[in-house]
Amino acid sequence: MPVPLYQAKAEFFRMLGHPVRIRVLELLQGGPMPVRDLLTAIEVEPSALSQQLAVLRRSGIVTSTREGSTVVYELAGGDVAELMRAARRILTEMLAGQNELLEELREADGAAR
Repeated sequence: MPVPLYQAKAEFFRMLGHPVRIRVLELLQGGPMPVRDLLTAIEVEPSALSQQLAVLRRSGIVTSTREGSTVVYELAGGDVAELMRAARRILTEMLAGQNELLEELREADGAAR
């Protein structure tokens, strides 16, 4: 029995639901990166990064190539980068709305005094 599309989407977003994975995807938007550079930028234990990279690789979101003793990761396609940009735009709008609400609350508090 095939998985409903909404369930597949939920699994996809659940797979993205880890801060290290999100940071990796953000970094890879700038182009391929060796693991050592990812480690420097993210500052996690190598084993933790390795686990998260494996999840992304199994999902097909990133690919890896070996160049000698160096493993280089890159986004598997441009759609992932677009998804990350869309998430940034959505969060920016959400936070802007929260700032507007906070300002309204401060103004109301000032008027009440």
